[in-house]
Amino acid sequence: MKVIEFLEKANKTLFSYEIIPPRRGGSIQGVFDLIEQLMPYDPPFIDLTSRSAEVYYEEFPDGMIRRHVKRKRPGTIGLSAAIKNRYNVETVPHILCRGFTREETEDALIELNYLGIDNVLAVRGDDLRQDISNRSGKTRNKYAIDLVKQIKAMNNGQYLEDLVDATPTNFCIGVAGYPEKHYEAPNLSTDIKYLKAKVDAGADYIVTQMYFNNQAYFSFVDRCRAEGIDIPIIPGIKILTKEFHLRTIPRNFYVDIPEKLSEQILEQSQEDITRVGIEWALQQCHELIEAKVPCIHFYIMSSATEVAEIVSQLK
Repeated sequence: MKVIEFLEKANKTLFSYEIIPPRRGGSIQGVFDLIEQLMPYDPPFIDLTSRSAEVYYEEFPDGMIRRHVKRKRPGTIGLSAAIKNRYNVETVPHILCRGFTREETEDALIELNYLGIDNVLAVRGDDLRQDISNRSGKTRNKYAIDLVKQIKAMNNGQYLEDLVDATPTNFCIGVAGYPEKHYEAPNLSTDIKYLKAKVDAGADYIVTQMYFNNQAYFSFVDRCRAEGIDIPIIPGIKILTKEFHLRTIPRNFYVDIPEKLSEQILEQSQEDITRVGIEWALQQCHELIEAKVPCIHFYIMSSATEVAEIVSQLK
């Protein structure tokens, strides 16, 4: 079932979740244990992030430096299929531009189609990934809009090669939105115009980057509607549970943490930090539900304990 169908049929706010694959050599059991915490709350779909190859350098005692390329978290496709078949929950694998050629992307989408995966999230990917633009004879998608166009073309039966009687795919396409703007955009107005282009290219719904001030989301939605974006916009929520989140989240995700929230967390005990983070996210969710948002999307790393506590109260 497609994400857009869940949203259209729902008579109340849904709760969805985003998790990461285990590191290379890690066990899938940890992911299953996490999902077991979520199953009592009937998740309509679960997002699986994807990581392309990363470049890192190793220095040897003789002064030589060797360049390595490795995917630290492979397995998004396999994990998507495993979760869907084990728990009968729709999965939404993330498809990236950076680190993958268009040919590799087409192969991945074909595999997902064979596996009965109906939903994908099209994103550009992080800057620190491997740049594969110089691979001989290969092409790549530079921006998320290019990726949306490729997926939409496959939905119309158009592949990279001119295939006779090619069977169309039928993916529901999600894209990312940024209530506080993408860090590369000169301003929010320009960023929303880029988002509108992705919608016009074939995106079916939007999931926002995490944010900690609901007013940023409400204002973002209003500006999107004014620009002619009429597809669902799902708010993304992250629960602060560690003091170092005050540094790492703004640095890695380019989002603002409200002064009131940071003041309540600084120099507090771990127990108090977790309590504050849960209460803040819970209040965000109450406001969003009152505003009748179609779905609330929780960003999860390695534990679903705090999310489960919040959703149990909201349910």
